[in-house]
Amino acid sequence: MRLHWHRSDLRVTDNRGLAAAAGVEGADPAPGEGAVLGLFVLDDAVLDHASPPRVAFLLDALASLHDAYRDRGGDLLVRHGDPTAVLPEVAAAHDATGVVWNRGYSGLARERDAAVRDALDDAGVRVAAYHDALHHEPGSITTNAGEPYSVYTYFWKKWRDREKADPYPAPEADQLATPDDPGDLPTLADLGFDDPAAEVPPAGYEAARERLDDFLESDVYEYDDRRDYPADRCTSRLSAHLHYGTIGVREVSEAVAAARADAPDEAARESVDEFRSQLAWREFYHHVLNFNPEVVTENYKQYEHDIDWNEPGEELAAWKRGETGYPIVDAGMRQLLAEAYMHNRVRMIVASFLTKDLLLDWRHGYAHFREKLVDHDTANDNGGWQWAASTGTDAQPYFRIFNPMTQGERYDPAAEYITRYVPELEGVNADDIHSWHELSRSEREQLAPEYPAPIVDHSERREQALAMFKRARGEDPDEE
Repeated sequence: MRLHWHRSDLRVTDNRGLAAAAGVEGADPAPGEGAVLGLFVLDDAVLDHASPPRVAFLLDALASLHDAYRDRGGDLLVRHGDPTAVLPEVAAAHDATGVVWNRGYSGLARERDAAVRDALDDAGVRVAAYHDALHHEPGSITTNAGEPYSVYTYFWKKWRDREKADPYPAPEADQLATPDDPGDLPTLADLGFDDPAAEVPPAGYEAARERLDDFLESDVYEYDDRRDYPADRCTSRLSAHLHYGTIGVREVSEAVAAARADAPDEAARESVDEFRSQLAWREFYHHVLNFNPEVVTENYKQYEHDIDWNEPGEELAAWKRGETGYPIVDAGMRQLLAEAYMHNRVRMIVASFLTKDLLLDWRHGYAHFREKLVDHDTANDNGGWQWAASTGTDAQPYFRIFNPMTQGERYDPAAEYITRYVPELEGVNADDIHSWHELSRSEREQLAPEYPAPIVDHSERREQALAMFKRARGEDPDEE
């Protein structure tokens, strides 16, 4: 028997490691012999960094994976504990001669995998790990000097032109093993988590495939024009599924390529290509994390001096509550609280507001997103936050600072998104919403007495942000 250790690959279709362990035709060779037994370990070291929305999504995804195994005549073994102890124990109990898994690319994932490999080696069990979560393995797309890219544009050009592998078939019934005691899935309460306050979307392969098909039916052909307008909801919403691996990247790319071939005109094909570029951004940030694991806690870009961030206090609390008095910012923060999700354009706006208007360290925002987002992904969230803070790879230059009122007016002109999440502003004219910072106190109280005045002056904070970054660069902030 072989074991396949599931982690961020909660599916049976298009799963490279599982296909290898099952001996699927055309798959990679795997150590050991016999049918494959699927295993998932609830690891406390991972759960310590988790949150109710993400654990709820995880448990739903595991239930779907459990059903997928049973539909094919197998079953999923679920255990709770330290993988360095659980994997050798399960291998011994089931006479497994080989264990396989798909690689992780964060520093913590690589340390854990190395420790598990050592434990299995000590137990005399052969191991193999496969590249699965990304199309192109870190180190396979480099500069001409062989260095990893720090600028996305050059990475994208090579990523775009590289051939993408075909999806892997799911194992057949005779390739799957059935454990005597698969174990029950725990509840949130069993794991020490409260029910999430947000409405968490359905997880699992079927939900992921349905979302992909719905997006590719029509929205993808208008993605380039509409993706930045949060009220349009013209995004794939696949981020959580890609993070947990409830759908495979090869299957997604195959479907996207088919949609591109069916595009009605050149503009539609270009729109599909824009969506493909977003898939490439995801891989770019994973490559960055692989070669720079310290970016989880440290700035990628080094300045001559430390950035003199403000100390967190009530302004941070108001930002988290969605009560800053900047409507597009507050709408995004309240969408996060309600749905454990935020539209990507709005993520950039709220991140710029935290770092450039409130002058707060990006790490405060990253920690809040990690707690609240169902699609939290270390590589992508870190990359996005450091981009907004002008501390990351290929980052927003420090002197380009989003104006939150201009952003709201440009990307939510009718204030449809804003009023969906900020009910205090329902019935207020969109022009008044977008000029909220310019209204007098009496005007604001007359229009929406329950909605706060702006907690900071954007123009003043913009100048303070420029001075703060100039000092960090070793420049005189008073010099033009």
